[in-house]
Amino acid sequence: METTMAANLPPAARFDSGRLARIDAFLKERYLDSGKLPNAQLLIAQRGEIVHFSSQGAAREGGGTAIDEGSLFRIASMTKPITSIAFMMLVEEGKVALDTPVHHVLPEFKDIGVYNGGGAGVPFQTRPTSDPMRMVDLLRHTAGLTYGFQNRSNIDAAYREGRIENWHGGLDLDGLVAALGRLPLEFSPGSAWNYSVATDVLGAIVARISGLSLPDFFATRIFAPLKMDDTFFHVPADKIDRLTDCYTLAAGKGRVLYDRGEASAWSKPPKLVSGGGGLVSTALDYHRFCTMLLNGGELDGARIVGRKTIELMTMNHLPGGADLSTLSKSLFSEAANAGTGFGLGFAVNIDVARSMIPGSVGEYYWGGMFSTAFFVDPVEQLHMVFMTQVSPSNIYPIRRELKTLIYSALT
Repeated sequence: METTMAANLPPAARFDSGRLARIDAFLKERYLDSGKLPNAQLLIAQRGEIVHFSSQGAAREGGGTAIDEGSLFRIASMTKPITSIAFMMLVEEGKVALDTPVHHVLPEFKDIGVYNGGGAGVPFQTRPTSDPMRMVDLLRHTAGLTYGFQNRSNIDAAYREGRIENWHGGLDLDGLVAALGRLPLEFSPGSAWNYSVATDVLGAIVARISGLSLPDFFATRIFAPLKMDDTFFHVPADKIDRLTDCYTLAAGKGRVLYDRGEASAWSKPPKLVSGGGGLVSTALDYHRFCTMLLNGGELDGARIVGRKTIELMTMNHLPGGADLSTLSKSLFSEAANAGTGFGLGFAVNIDVARSMIPGSVGEYYWGGMFSTAFFVDPVEQLHMVFMTQVSPSNIYPIRRELKTLIYSALT
């Protein structure tokens, strides 16, 4: 089942309507008819005006209800830019700075060291960090932290053993910080890049500095002003019927159900609130967030951050001007990330030619583990939001394919 909603093109729009339409045909043939994805929702906007919005596929397994503009999706790491914006709001208020050592706000990190041996039943050995972990390291993932699911080091294994990333486990946000403070870092802060729980730690910092819980800060300071009424860490009972099913790919089995919408883990408040990956949202809500970014921090009279703050966040902050393919220690070190820098919460395109797909220098983006994605292009004044619900997100090249198709529709 397929629905398409398209507004009249705004005066500045320069899209070939036929080429936009063929994107939906591509998604249907390549990903829906083949069973690779259960559904696909695509929103393309220019200067904040929607020029293309299509929905295809079922919302629930075995059901006849199609996804639509009200469908709720787990956006996972698309939470990270929102947490990063929340932190920068506090920077603008003079309550913290990018070069503030993390342990000034989180004393649990004061004596944290760098891995120097041990693990797998042997006590960890550490050496002092060359430089203190600073707030900027959390925003750009150069803190030396990691994710347990990367399965590449003894520190990853310790994260898994301690179940420190379990949202419905034994730890709250303060407990996460305390647990991390007792484990070594992968490397000295600022010396490498590693995708990690850094943004979850940033969420703890937002909570401690503001005196609000992270959900309350988001709800009052970001979602209410932006009218993002369908974005939250857990789905209210009166909206759970709109939450789509979520799938994962299992070896030898293909796509299997991971989280059923009607009985979802997101239907109850998490004990560990994840600023790195916990939100549920809609394409239309995230469209409002992207429009705020593209507008330089403001939407419909509500200013979230200043224009120069957005400019700062979307510059490449990797040490020495490096890109992910050279600085990453694990994930995102692939050749496809050549020419990709990282800012304060976003990946940033710093060399279009090296990326080997169309784009603009200064374009910024990220995605989530369930294959959701967004990008914002300040040069072309456009943005995209893509929603579906299958993990892992790196199994199909759909994000690069969508970018190529969208830019091919520009005239």
